[in-house]
This record gives sequence, structure tokens and C-alpha cells, in this order.
Amino acid sequence: MKQVFSILAVAAYLSSCQSPASKSTSTPGNDNTPKAATDSTSFVSLFDEKTTKGWHTYGKDTIGSAWKAEDGVLHLDASQKGDWQTKNGGDIVSDQEYENFDFKTEWKISRTGNSGIMFYVHEDPAKYQYAWYTGPECQVADNKENEDGKLIRHRAGDLYDLLSISKDVVKPAGEWNQVEIVANKGKLDIYMNKEHVLSTTLWDDNWKKLIAGSKFKEWPAFGTFKTGRIALQDHGADVWFRNIEIKKL
Repeated sequence: MKQVFSILAVAAYLSSCQSPASKSTSTPGNDNTPKAATDSTSFVSLFDEKTTKGWHTYGKDTIGSAWKAEDGVLHLDASQKGDWQTKNGGDIVSDQEYENFDFKTEWKISRTGNSGIMFYVHEDPAKYQYAWYTGPECQVADNKENEDGKLIRHRAGDLYDLLSISKDVVKPAGEWNQVEIVANKGKLDIYMNKEHVLSTTLWDDNWKKLIAGSKFKEWPAFGTFKTGRIALQDHGADVWFRNIEIKKL
């Protein structure tokens, strides 16, 4: 009887040391280096912290030299101006396109600065001069000193010129803010600093009314694409991004 008990105890011990694959919660490593998703629940880094690989300037094959990978941060150095944008800058877009996704990053904006994160960007510069002609934008801005910070639907976290966030949880210029954009089968949710601040439905009649009442009514293709690139905006101000990652849903 004692021998049987010992065998059962050993078996139970060995069983407890095994972790079923179905319960795995592994995600990309803390070093944030790009990795292929092992399954549909994996986040993939879009920034290797050392290079600008995985991104290119909208409408081009390469990326402008004003976008720099520095100390684990993707930084737009806007010290040299080029009209309302940056010399050798420009909006950058992800090399890949996405349909249903969960996108996360942290951003920091310079004093008086303005930028944005766009999604469902359809890259066709012959038809659409800028990324924002097609892709909705989650605003990045210094709410205190940027002129947009005084306007409804133009403040940091807002779905630019369409919807305002439900609560002001944005940190000031020079501090890091975390944003999460979840677009899944027409449902859009935005989180700022881990607070759920905006929810809407894409492409329905109400969505069309929002666009009709905005500056984007001038561009008929705006907000109509259901697959597209992620874009980081050059609006002529220094802006920093880190921990840039996405999960396909």
C-alpha cells in the first residue's frame, strides 16, 4: 500500500510541474524586440528600440532621418522645420496593414506640441496626399499650451474632430501617457492611462454623420477603410513613442 501511495505521489508531483499550453499567458519579452506571434493572442512589438525598421514615411520606401531610435524610444526630432511639418520627417506608417487589432504604445509630447496616432490608413499618395485623408486619428497634444488643447474633440486622447474622451486623464507635456486603441469588427475603444475613455461603432450611419459634421467631410474616403496601416504623425513638434506593440484580433 505504501508503494502504491509513493507512485501516486510521484505522478501527482510530475503532473503539477506541467503547464498546459492552453493556459499560457506568454507575451513578447521585456526587451521589446520584434517577435513573430506564436498564436492569435500574442502581442508583437512594432519597434525594436534600436532602429526604425518596420516603419516608412507615408508614400515612400524609406523613413525620414528626423525619426530616430534613441535609448529605446522612437523620437521625431523636429528641430529643423519644413513648412508645418519637419524637415526630413513626415508621417510614418507601419510596413504591415491590420484589420482587427489591439494597439498599445506610450507617448510623450513636447511643450506646445501636437501629433497623433492614426489607424486604417490607406496608403495611396497618388490619390491621398496625407495619411489623415483616410485614417482616423487619436490625438496626441499638449492640452495646456497647444491651440488644439482648447478645442472640443481636439484634445489629447480624442478621436480627432469626431469624438471627445469621457474623462481627462491625460498627463501634461513632457510626461509619458499610455494609450490603447482596440478596433474589432467595427467596434472601437480607446483607453488612456488604463482608463476606458471612448467607445463607438465604425462605419454605421452614426459614424457617417460624425464624419459629415467634421473637417473630414472634404475627403470622401476618410474613415471608410476596414484594413490599413498604423501611422505616427509629424505635426512639426518633437514627439516620443515607446513600447509600441500590436495584437491581431
